[in-house]
Amino acid sequence: MDYVIEMLNIRKEFPGIVANDNITLQLKKGEIHALLGENGAGKSTLMNVLFGLYQPEKGEIKVHGKPVTISSPNDASDLGIGMVHQHFMLVDTFTVAENIILGKEPKKFGKIDKEQAIQQVQELSDRYGLKIDPAAKVSDISVGMQQRAEILKTLYRGADILIFDEPTAVLTPQEIKELIQIMKNLINEGKSIILITHKLKEIMDACHRVTIIRKGQGIRTLDVASTNKDELASLMVGREVSFKTDKKAASPAEEVLQIQDLTVKDARGIEAVKQLNLSVKAGEIVGIAGVDGNGQSELIEAITGLKKSESGTIMLNGKAIQNLPPRKVTESGIGHIPQDRHKHGLVLDFSIGENISLQTYYQRPYSKFGLLNMKNIYQKAKRIIAEYDVRTPSEYTEARALSGGNQQKAIIGREVDRNPDLLIAAQPTRGLDVGAIEFVHKRLIEQRDAGKAVLLISFELDEIINVSDKIAVIFEGSIVAIVDPKETTEQELGLLMAGSTQQEVGKEANV
Repeated sequence: MDYVIEMLNIRKEFPGIVANDNITLQLKKGEIHALLGENGAGKSTLMNVLFGLYQPEKGEIKVHGKPVTISSPNDASDLGIGMVHQHFMLVDTFTVAENIILGKEPKKFGKIDKEQAIQQVQELSDRYGLKIDPAAKVSDISVGMQQRAEILKTLYRGADILIFDEPTAVLTPQEIKELIQIMKNLINEGKSIILITHKLKEIMDACHRVTIIRKGQGIRTLDVASTNKDELASLMVGREVSFKTDKKAASPAEEVLQIQDLTVKDARGIEAVKQLNLSVKAGEIVGIAGVDGNGQSELIEAITGLKKSESGTIMLNGKAIQNLPPRKVTESGIGHIPQDRHKHGLVLDFSIGENISLQTYYQRPYSKFGLLNMKNIYQKAKRIIAEYDVRTPSEYTEARALSGGNQQKAIIGREVDRNPDLLIAAQPTRGLDVGAIEFVHKRLIEQRDAGKAVLLISFELDEIINVSDKIAVIFEGSIVAIVDPKETTEQELGLLMAGSTQQEVGKEANV
């Protein structure tokens, strides 16, 4: 059998932890091979070994049958290996083309040849069906387009073997479909792909084979055609997983959040939220469904005090909170699980214990006369770590050393522990595996059942339908429809999210 990549019995250790324990992964030419595992199972570590970011303690790597030593990403690049990272490595102020050629610029008379760069990027984009504008500034394009820029960056450097690290964690359902098509275009052109994921639907839709790892060990490699989602989930987690969210019917009580005629501008001064109206009651989960870029971020920022609103009112328990400073908003009874845990949820260089105290460190018993009581801070952290099953060597471990799922559990623990009246959960399961998703959904429903109001913003339509008691569809900054999750479908929601009216959708459903 001809393999383009063979990782044989790879062992990678960090202080106090074996991240990869004798794992073998073999990639065939022209296949999409999934690497499946829970958060913290060792998937990214294994791929970072292949990409030259880490050196293994044991094991052998072969490329096209020849043993190789990959000491750095440059070595990987020279061997035709490219990696599309989960957190994009792009310079916001540069154009797409400038980002792609960075470090490998075409020259003419000793100067960077921008025209040639744009032409080369355009040709690559057309060839693989990426449909991206090379002249667009990265800060102005959607997350899905930024990811395409990352893919182009690897192709521009001549990669034949592409590693995609959780590529759909930040994409809308439509963008996921397009990305799967792009991956298929790539393998039709002779590329080979390793897809790190824990989204089972995507494995079933896109992949040929799947290697499952659990707690750092290789469990099995299967042909996708001969397996199913249930088998993959139990192999990944080590137990049966429920895909259906168990919850009793909601008993909504008094109104907790009331938004009337809210208008908010985005960073460019354009109205992103327009005359928006929304209500969330105690004891219910209201889900907001919409394509990314329709005002969701600005809406959350206005509610949480991170952005000023132009007009309209935001009432929490009958009191106006619009344009209050973030701390005042938080203290008025709002918990916020932010959509970008790295930018807005954590200070990555702080310990996980310090991060858990970020909303309360200035209050007693965590500080007195301006001095922090670290003993109490870490005691609280220890309790939340145990309660929310945050897997970390200790409460003193740096936040950046934890897997995405464990970082997310720490944030949820921090926010829920404050017992807020309104919990805003923005993309709460982004990048999480089925076990962690099940955990997060249970916590959101527990909050609802404890009589709290929950506002859920998610691009995962199955999550919105599964978890919400009521779905508000946002389009171009306004709520255009309120639907009952028990009476709608992903198809109907997709049409509403794309701007169809409820009457039109009703007609289409009756056709």
